[in-house]
Amino acid sequence: LVGGGVAEGVGGPVPEDVLEMGKGRGAHDGVAGLLGALGAPADGPDIEKAYADFTQRLATAYRDQPPTPLPGVPEVIAELRARGVKVAVQTGLTADLAEPALAALGPVDAVVASDEVAASRPAPYLVFRCMERTGVRDVADVLVAGDTPNDLAAGTNAGAGHVVGVLSGAFD
Repeated sequence: LVGGGVAEGVGGPVPEDVLEMGKGRGAHDGVAGLLGALGAPADGPDIEKAYADFTQRLATAYRDQPPTPLPGVPEVIAELRARGVKVAVQTGLTADLAEPALAALGPVDAVVASDEVAASRPAPYLVFRCMERTGVRDVADVLVAGDTPNDLAAGTNAGAGHVVGVLSGAFD
């Protein structure tokens, strides 16, 4: 979806290595970065047009085919919460897109979207906001898991006690 929207914004396909740079960042920052890497101005109407197109396509895709979690994920989240572990989800999506994307996970203690912080990943602010919403005070008690280098950088930049890469998502 991102590549298609950005490709229309610049009139051509997005190379895979350029597309990978935006994974794990906030959606708006990702679109802006992709356009910049393809030679478009760093700000302005092209970015806003491509971002609006991206969000519309994504909302339509979520409506037509709601995302589903990997098998066992809702059960693991429920078990962790039953044991008193706070579970927070941070996302590069905006809050309005995060809700349908995460609905199938079941209850979590907090969801933090990229439009709720000053800067998305790799900045540490999503991690810190998750800590605020779950009442966690010691970053050493935080485990950040993610499937992109930007996810892992955010956990490292936050000083999380554990930063874990998962192999079932955007990167292997």
